Amino acid sequence: MKKLIKPAGFYNVKAGRIQEVSQILIDQYGGEVPGTVEELVKLPGVGRKTANCVMVFAFEQPAIPVDTHVHRISNRLGLVNTKDPEVTETELTKITPRELWIKLNDLMVQFGQNICKPTSPQCEICPCTDICSYHDELA
Repeated sequence: MKKLIKPAGFYNVKAGRIQEVSQILIDQYGGEVPGTVEELVKLPGVGRKTANCVMVFAFEQPAIPVDTHVHRISNRLGLVNTKDPEVTETELTKITPRELWIKLNDLMVQFGQNICKPTSPQCEICPCTDICSYHDELA
Protein backbone atom coordinates (compact mmCIF):
# COMPACT_ATOMS: atom_id res chain seq x y z
CA MET A 1 0.00 0.00 0.00
CA LYS A 2 2.81 2.41 0.86
CA LYS A 3 4.18 2.10 -2.66
CA LEU A 4 0.79 3.01 -4.15
CA ILE A 5 0.24 6.10 -2.03
CA LYS A 6 3.84 7.34 -1.86
CA PRO A 7 3.23 10.15 -4.40
CA ALA A 8 0.62 11.64 -2.04
CA GLY A 9 3.25 12.33 0.62
CA PHE A 10 3.36 11.25 4.28
CA TYR A 11 2.72 7.74 2.98
CA ASN A 12 3.85 5.95 6.15
CA VAL A 13 1.30 7.75 8.31
CA LYS A 14 -1.41 7.57 5.64
CA ALA A 15 -0.91 3.83 5.07
CA GLY A 16 -1.38 3.15 8.77
CA ARG A 17 -4.47 5.36 8.89
CA ILE A 18 -5.98 3.66 5.83
CA GLN A 19 -5.52 0.25 7.47
CA GLU A 20 -6.99 1.49 10.75
CA VAL A 21 -10.03 3.09 9.10
CA SER A 22 -10.53 0.06 6.86
CA GLN A 23 -10.74 -2.19 9.91
CA ILE A 24 -13.23 0.17 11.58
CA LEU A 25 -15.36 0.18 8.43
CA ILE A 26 -15.41 -3.61 8.46
CA ASP A 27 -16.04 -3.94 12.19
CA GLN A 28 -18.51 -1.12 12.77
CA TYR A 29 -20.08 -0.36 9.38
CA GLY A 30 -20.34 -3.77 7.72
CA GLY A 31 -17.66 -2.83 5.21
CA GLU A 32 -19.62 0.18 3.95
CA VAL A 33 -18.41 3.76 3.98
CA PRO A 34 -20.80 5.94 5.99
CA GLY A 35 -22.91 8.23 3.84
CA THR A 36 -23.09 11.30 6.08
CA VAL A 37 -20.57 13.92 7.09
CA GLU A 38 -21.54 13.39 10.73
CA GLU A 39 -20.60 9.69 10.61
CA LEU A 40 -17.51 10.20 8.46
CA VAL A 41 -15.91 12.69 10.84
CA LYS A 42 -16.14 10.08 13.61
CA LEU A 43 -13.48 8.07 11.77
CA PRO A 44 -9.88 8.71 12.87
CA GLY A 45 -8.09 11.23 10.68
CA VAL A 46 -11.26 12.28 8.86
CA GLY A 47 -12.06 15.96 9.14
CA ARG A 48 -14.76 18.00 7.47
CA LYS A 49 -12.75 18.53 4.27
CA THR A 50 -12.19 14.81 3.78
CA ALA A 51 -15.77 13.98 4.74
CA ASN A 52 -17.10 16.54 2.27
CA CYS A 53 -14.78 15.15 -0.43
CA VAL A 54 -16.23 11.68 0.19
CA MET A 55 -19.75 13.09 -0.09
CA VAL A 56 -18.98 14.88 -3.37
CA PHE A 57 -16.60 12.49 -5.13
CA ALA A 58 -17.78 9.10 -3.83
CA PHE A 59 -21.49 9.64 -3.25
CA GLU A 60 -22.11 12.58 -5.62
CA GLN A 61 -23.99 14.34 -2.83
CA PRO A 62 -23.97 18.12 -2.38
CA ALA A 63 -21.22 19.31 -0.06
CA ILE A 64 -18.51 21.96 -0.17
CA PRO A 65 -15.03 20.62 0.59
CA VAL A 66 -12.93 23.59 1.69
CA ASP A 67 -9.25 23.13 1.04
CA THR A 68 -6.57 25.80 0.91
CA HIS A 69 -7.62 26.94 -2.58
CA VAL A 70 -11.31 27.25 -1.78
CA HIS A 71 -10.56 29.08 1.47
CA ARG A 72 -8.07 31.49 -0.15
CA ILE A 73 -10.14 32.28 -3.23
CA SER A 74 -13.41 32.70 -1.34
CA ASN A 75 -11.71 35.28 0.88
CA ARG A 76 -9.81 36.99 -1.93
CA LEU A 77 -12.94 37.44 -3.99
CA GLY A 78 -14.75 38.78 -0.95
CA LEU A 79 -17.36 36.03 -0.98
CA VAL A 80 -16.53 35.41 2.68
CA ASN A 81 -14.39 37.07 5.31
CA THR A 82 -13.15 34.16 7.40
CA LYS A 83 -9.99 32.86 9.03
CA ASP A 84 -11.09 29.25 9.47
CA PRO A 85 -11.89 26.79 6.63
CA GLU A 86 -14.85 25.34 8.55
CA VAL A 87 -16.36 28.81 8.87
CA THR A 88 -15.68 29.31 5.15
CA GLU A 89 -17.63 26.13 4.45
CA THR A 90 -20.57 27.35 6.54
CA GLU A 91 -20.59 30.76 4.88
CA LEU A 92 -20.31 29.30 1.36
CA THR A 93 -23.28 27.00 2.01
CA LYS A 94 -25.31 30.11 2.83
CA ILE A 95 -24.50 31.98 -0.39
CA THR A 96 -24.00 29.22 -2.96
CA PRO A 97 -27.00 27.54 -4.57
CA ARG A 98 -27.08 23.89 -3.46
CA GLU A 99 -27.04 22.65 -7.07
CA LEU A 100 -23.54 24.16 -7.45
CA TRP A 101 -21.98 22.66 -4.33
CA ILE A 102 -20.67 19.53 -6.08
CA LYS A 103 -18.82 21.58 -8.72
CA LEU A 104 -17.56 24.38 -6.49
CA ASN A 105 -14.46 22.68 -5.05
CA ASP A 106 -13.17 21.44 -8.39
CA LEU A 107 -13.70 24.82 -10.07
CA MET A 108 -12.02 26.77 -7.28
CA VAL A 109 -9.10 24.34 -7.04
CA GLN A 110 -8.44 24.65 -10.78
CA PHE A 111 -8.80 28.43 -10.57
CA GLY A 112 -6.44 28.52 -7.57
CA GLN A 113 -3.82 26.37 -9.26
CA ASN A 114 -3.87 28.19 -12.58
CA ILE A 115 -4.88 31.82 -12.03
CA CYS A 116 -5.36 32.86 -8.41
CA LYS A 117 -2.14 31.32 -7.15
CA PRO A 118 -1.13 31.71 -3.50
CA THR A 119 1.94 33.90 -3.96
CA SER A 120 1.64 35.19 -7.51
CA PRO A 121 -1.97 35.58 -8.57
CA GLN A 122 -2.28 36.27 -12.29
CA CYS A 123 -4.66 39.21 -12.00
CA GLU A 124 -3.86 40.31 -15.55
CA ILE A 125 -5.68 37.26 -16.97
CA CYS A 126 -8.28 36.85 -14.23
CA PRO A 127 -11.93 37.15 -15.29
CA CYS A 128 -12.96 38.12 -11.74
CA THR A 129 -11.01 41.33 -11.14
CA ASP A 130 -14.15 43.48 -11.29
CA ILE A 131 -15.56 41.69 -8.22
CA CYS A 132 -12.31 40.76 -6.47
CA SER A 133 -11.55 42.35 -3.09
CA TYR A 134 -7.90 41.26 -3.31
CA HIS A 135 -7.42 42.92 -6.70
CA ASP A 136 -9.02 46.10 -5.33
CA GLU A 137 -6.47 46.13 -2.49
CA LEU A 138 -3.58 45.85 -4.96
CA ALA A 139 -4.83 48.71 -7.15
